[in-house]
Amino acid sequence: MAEVDLAALRHNVDVVAGAVGPEVGLLAVVKADAYGHGALACARACERKVWGFAVSLVEEGVELRRGGIEAPIVVLGSFYGLSHRDVVAYRLTPVVGDEADLERFARAAEELGAGRLGFHLKIDTGMSRLGVRPERLPAFLQALARAPGTELTGLCTHLADADGEDAAPTRAQLALFDRCKTELERAGHRPTITHVANSAGTVRFPDARFDLVRPGLALYGYAPERSAYPGLVPVMSLKSRVVALRELPAGTRVSYGGLYRAASDARIATVPIGYADGYSRRLTGQAEALVGGVRCKIAGAVTMDMSLVDVTAAPCALGDEVVLMGAQGASRITAEDLARWSGTIPWEIFCGISKRVPRVYVGERP
Repeated sequence: MAEVDLAALRHNVDVVAGAVGPEVGLLAVVKADAYGHGALACARACERKVWGFAVSLVEEGVELRRGGIEAPIVVLGSFYGLSHRDVVAYRLTPVVGDEADLERFARAAEELGAGRLGFHLKIDTGMSRLGVRPERLPAFLQALARAPGTELTGLCTHLADADGEDAAPTRAQLALFDRCKTELERAGHRPTITHVANSAGTVRFPDARFDLVRPGLALYGYAPERSAYPGLVPVMSLKSRVVALRELPAGTRVSYGGLYRAASDARIATVPIGYADGYSRRLTGQAEALVGGVRCKIAGAVTMDMSLVDVTAAPCALGDEVVLMGAQGASRITAEDLARWSGTIPWEIFCGISKRVPRVYVGERP
């Protein structure tokens, strides 16, 4: 199971809010099901503490609205397909980076009798993925003039390397963004909301905070590299239990391919979690788990549904708790540990935990 501590989430929201001060709002990033933590539960837990929520897909925003979330919901993905009417109907705020979307949103707003639709303009300052390139800004503004059913209410960009070793690329992005912002103002557009900084940029580049910041990873208890958020608490733990124990003689090979061979007589625990649950096969030969407060090696290849743990040195019985990520006693395995062992990043660790792993929520408001 994945245990999600909502009290820890609210604590982390307070930590980030304290870092930026009361003049800057939080646009809490809950895309990808709140990085695997459960978007609706997380949004409900902290709705009163943040300005609003950021999602990537229209469907993610609809889920929050249907779940009773009333705070602003900003769709960062900037790709809408045939979902323009859904954006309007569910009172979502689209981030627009393609002038063709302006007419479609204007038409959807007119058909639904919603009045003018406010949107946030995304400037591509260096991510080279989505958004209006600076040289295309005049053409975009011409298209905006032809779509009176829309209103430019916000401005944003995406920092490509806010936690990188060299600050120069981010400085260049911010300078380009400022020039585009000035160009918009000269054309008579003064968006009331500007947001740029992610978790890393929020701390490392105070001049990127503007009206809102977009914390993601920090909310879930981890600071991106070269970012300082004292006091963050991990929100998710990944746990399972021992369902079988084997006493194996020295030399016995374990799991697919026999990649693990017991150097001496060994005790091997079977744990029902595998790569179908998001416990990556890339952890084979690298990862550890906590059993009885002792760090134990994952024995052999991680399989689709199960993993094997060498518990020779640990007190262990059938049904005992196994912690794959989180704390047990004085020991802790972090998302950063899992990321290092599997050659990825903490973001992917969280997002990869599959839907078949039950989310159990603790720390809910009384």
